[in-house]
Amino acid sequence: MQNTVEQQATDALRILSVDGVQRANSGHPGMPMGMADIAAVLWSRFLIVDPDNPTWADRDRFVLSNGHGSMLLYSLLHLSGFPLTIADLKDFRQLGSVTAGHPEYDPELGIEMTTGPLGQGFATGVGMAVAEAHLRAVLGADLVDHRIYGFVSDGDLMEGVAAEAASLAGHLQLGKITYLYDDNHITIDGTTDLTFTEDVGTRFAAYGWHTVAVDGHDRQAIAAAIAAANADPRPSLIRCRTHIGFGSPNKQDTSGSHGSPLGADEIDLVRKGFDWDLPPFEVPDEVYEFYRGSMNRGREARAAWVARRDAIFAEDPGRERDYASYFNPDQVSVAVPVYEPGSSVATRVISGAVLQEAAAAFPGLIGGSGDLTPSNNSRIEASGDFTADDAAGRNLRFGIREHAMGSIANGITLHGGLRGYGATFLTFSDYMRPAVRLGALMGTPSIWVWTHDSVFLGEDGPTHQPVEHLAALRAIPGLHVMRPADPTEVAVAWEQAVNSADHPTALVLTRQGLPVPQNPPDREAVARGAYVRRPGSDVVIIATGSEVPLAEQAADLLETRGISVRVVSMPCVEVFLAQDETYQSDILGTDLPTVSIEAGLTFGWERFTGRGGLRIGIDRFGMSAPAPVIAEELGLTPEAVAERVADWRGS
Repeated sequence: MQNTVEQQATDALRILSVDGVQRANSGHPGMPMGMADIAAVLWSRFLIVDPDNPTWADRDRFVLSNGHGSMLLYSLLHLSGFPLTIADLKDFRQLGSVTAGHPEYDPELGIEMTTGPLGQGFATGVGMAVAEAHLRAVLGADLVDHRIYGFVSDGDLMEGVAAEAASLAGHLQLGKITYLYDDNHITIDGTTDLTFTEDVGTRFAAYGWHTVAVDGHDRQAIAAAIAAANADPRPSLIRCRTHIGFGSPNKQDTSGSHGSPLGADEIDLVRKGFDWDLPPFEVPDEVYEFYRGSMNRGREARAAWVARRDAIFAEDPGRERDYASYFNPDQVSVAVPVYEPGSSVATRVISGAVLQEAAAAFPGLIGGSGDLTPSNNSRIEASGDFTADDAAGRNLRFGIREHAMGSIANGITLHGGLRGYGATFLTFSDYMRPAVRLGALMGTPSIWVWTHDSVFLGEDGPTHQPVEHLAALRAIPGLHVMRPADPTEVAVAWEQAVNSADHPTALVLTRQGLPVPQNPPDREAVARGAYVRRPGSDVVIIATGSEVPLAEQAADLLETRGISVRVVSMPCVEVFLAQDETYQSDILGTDLPTVSIEAGLTFGWERFTGRGGLRIGIDRFGMSAPAPVIAEELGLTPEAVAERVADWRGS
């Protein structure tokens, strides 16, 4: 081994990583050992970040898509002077530690994005590149000009979401992406020739990427490849041939080094092989000096950026206002669209109208549809398309790539300065679920617009008719699922979605028209997740979305039978459950018999109806027929609902 400072700094990454995994008795030592040369080159020679200001807006973003190797990132951050201590490294994977097994997101510590679910980081990084390109186009390259780097693995490239995202990135020519592929030929089951024998470079070249292959342990070759990639106008994939568990005499190039500690005896051999005489978690001062000195590149870049920004703002206050509208936006307030009372209008149509006002008030709102723009009403009419030639457009054409759309919207939002949204039919939220779940886990306030929300879309049939989706989405912690029933509820839903800082929002909207109420509900009441739509004293009916007018019509019929019905509209279960108990009791009453109505699974509504309550819904798949025929067949007409409630009440 060459006993240079750079070699020591590279080996320090390997030793710290294996020590952290060994101490935790859990983790993945093989990837950090194999990618240490790549990491040392990227961080010491190219990456522009400032550990004194980890969230500086114009920093490079580093995505660890193969997040199982998170000890490599933690070691880099610690050695480079980010706020991670040796004590934190010793607490790897322990309860309450900031050094979790798959950390996902913590920008204050320098963790931009890592992923346990493979492929997510790859696709999320594409979203970050979209954000960088758009902000550079609208704010100027003198304020926004940085790169997105990422480490990716065989597993990332096997996952379909990466293929979707790579295809779109090539189409959009997102040239600020440089991904380094850990081509180590090993997966958990064994060698990659069991399952993965394609020519990855040719595939990515076909997507429109710049590709190059290098020895992943030749630091000069790695540096030359990164420099060439950064000079190319296309997104870049650098295929780095590496050895997993590099330096482990008995576990290098085996799946045994992937996801298990090496063991004390093997670590002793690793230390001897690298001439590393220090005890666990001790690092030579010159290694700290190497990495922390390298970070001066980012400190100087940030200082120059601050000086440039201040001069620009002093000369042109309008640019300062423009910049603040993205990175420090005001709270958004949108008006309720006006429709003729008693007329019929789909909530997807109302949403399209509200989107225009929200987009005007919040210039950082950017997104689009998975090839369903006219159906989802998801286009910002005042803006053009985001294209390879014009990144200033706010309308993204995702194509039929729902999973990548979810991850890319998360990446746009995580980048900062923008709020990403994606739209498709509710039934296709299944394609997006991994990204939606990860966004909720990270507290990323992305926005999902899901239309055609029930069996009442009609003739398209069971494959397109969502039945289980509302229950499944409400099962994701932190996701606010909003199913509005009228113009006021749609406006409040969008307002809360845009103003959210710590959770994603799903707007679930109808294809079919719903009656516009004579007396619009109070906005403040709607904003609390549920409210009394119609007073009553004998029974409570809770409904959402298109079933709210159904409940009101059934209540009219029940009134003629002497049953006083309180109708509660609950556009967002999650927001309502966050209210205090007094408010919840005021809305639902105390010990009143309760009915739920929703055109979907009845699963989950027992939390409000209790074991003895009545839950009216659809515990089966839909059918191909016109919407009125489906309503008759499934008992979702005012007459059928009134009859069920009356029978249940014994009236």
